[in-house]
Amino acid sequence: MRRPLVRCFDVAIVTPPPEIPRVTFIRDPLWNNIRVDNTAELLLDTTPVQRLRYVRQLGLAHLVYPGATHSRFEHALGAYHLARRTIANLREAGALDQVASDEPEIVTAAALLHDIGHYPFSHALEEIGMPHHEELSRPLITEGEVAAILRREIGPDAPERVFALICGTSASPLQRLISGSIDLDKIDYLKRDALMCGVPYGEIDEDRLIHALVMVNDPETNALTIGLRAKGLSALESLLFAKYQMYRNVYWHHAVRSATAMYKRLVSLALADGVVDPAAVGRFSDEGLLHALDQATPSPSRSALQHALLRRHLYKRAWESPAAQLDADRYEWIADDRARTAACEVALAASLGLHRDEVLLDYPAKTQMLSLDMPVRTIEGTVQRLTKAGLAGAIDLPKLSDALYGSARWLRVFTARRVTVEPATVVAVLDAH
Repeated sequence: MRRPLVRCFDVAIVTPPPEIPRVTFIRDPLWNNIRVDNTAELLLDTTPVQRLRYVRQLGLAHLVYPGATHSRFEHALGAYHLARRTIANLREAGALDQVASDEPEIVTAAALLHDIGHYPFSHALEEIGMPHHEELSRPLITEGEVAAILRREIGPDAPERVFALICGTSASPLQRLISGSIDLDKIDYLKRDALMCGVPYGEIDEDRLIHALVMVNDPETNALTIGLRAKGLSALESLLFAKYQMYRNVYWHHAVRSATAMYKRLVSLALADGVVDPAAVGRFSDEGLLHALDQATPSPSRSALQHALLRRHLYKRAWESPAAQLDADRYEWIADDRARTAACEVALAASLGLHRDEVLLDYPAKTQMLSLDMPVRTIEGTVQRLTKAGLAGAIDLPKLSDALYGSARWLRVFTARRVTVEPATVVAVLDAH
């Protein structure tokens, strides 16, 4: 009798593979591929961060360097990328063992959000006495959609900790990565601005600089903080010189400063006329603010300035002098006292036979341009503080700082029309105010 055919089956229980987390990369012209974690991706999609796509990093510098149309959004991504790189280096070296486990994520979020409160055309409006962009950042970070993401993804106190890092008031050992002599923001904007402007001045040995960062105990407070290995001093010096060169040749280029002075006057007139709400200015994009001013009740002065800016009919240099040739502190009020400066501009215009809005004074200030304050770990293992007073084996910063600042900074009188100006006339009017 034939036995029935019995088929046997091997039954395999297949366990589905664990879900692979999605990784997002953003292509960047400076750093190539920037890897974005989940928290950062959520923050990037918020309205306040998306606005930064439409705020130029260099304000009106594109009127001189046509490639300088990059945005605060790109720069924020770059600062975030450098924060991730630095955190990874410190973690690999075991330097984060004494740091709170969520502190690295707080730092990278702060790097991404550090410019969230910037005005249209960047820093210019702070020069007319409007609140600093960090003040505008507070409600954007500690309230609304950004705060909700930070609390959900990191922790209930994350918004306040991020804001404290941005303001430089945090007790975090990693504070110097966000605000200080060597904050990562500087590395990105110097290299990015040089690349986009097509100038060779922003070269920084950022790889050596980042790898030279180390956790040390501050020699004065004994608190754990970011310091620099002595072997990184030359890379730090490259950052300082790049900063000086960029101020001298790009940020404070005479035509850039002319356009900036015109823009400042345009917004000042709009604020005085009541056609734009001061509290709302920080919510505009660059073009959004110009459009709002264009749609506002017209005035001859504002219309003339806006028309000239849009067509690049910039005011001309009628007189200028490097700060190095002026008495120290003699004219610092031009940068600090807007009302006094405006009165002086009116007096200069009258002496030259021009309309009051056809003369603009400009004396940009950046007193901490070459400032230094950070601990350095020597080859012997001791920790010393590098400040403006200098450090053995480092550059003679006090003397160098004053010389470079004096050569990069110029006092200028801009006029809407070419006129002949006697230096004695300018000095007399300035001294009278």
